[in-house]
Amino acid sequence: MGIAMTMQEYLKDNHVPYDIAKHNKTSNSEMTARVSHVPNTALAKGVVLKWDGSYLLAVLPASRRVDLKKVRDIVGEKVELASEEEAAALFPDCDEGAVPIFGAPYHLPCVVDQDLEVSGDVYFEGGDHRTLVHVSHDGFDRLMYGMPRGHISG
Repeated sequence: MGIAMTMQEYLKDNHVPYDIAKHNKTSNSEMTARVSHVPNTALAKGVVLKWDGSYLLAVLPASRRVDLKKVRDIVGEKVELASEEEAAALFPDCDEGAVPIFGAPYHLPCVVDQDLEVSGDVYFEGGDHRTLVHVSHDGFDRLMYGMPRGHISG
């Protein structure tokens, strides 16, 4: 499959250059970092949360786990993890479990972990479990412009 069309268009519309690397199929983002020889602090992952009758996308380093209390402190309301089925329904052009890191092109609000601010380049899954996308830190900042940021992981 490669990179999902929605993400491709989002990158293009925002004039963010990117590279794609193929890797062996993985089942989680930490494993993706390992097989791709990318520091897991530079690999961003998306976690879908239920929030205020809808959904919220939390974006954090692959090496971390989302802290629901910290997210709640930022968004001001209770959040909980969404199910795999709920997440899959939000991203129809992505393989199940390959949650993108961009909420905007999927009409989802997003919150970004500050720990991604200190990284250099940023990597993320492209919509399947075999494609890694690489953008510069400036490109990542452009794609996440206006998204609330804070310490949301532990």
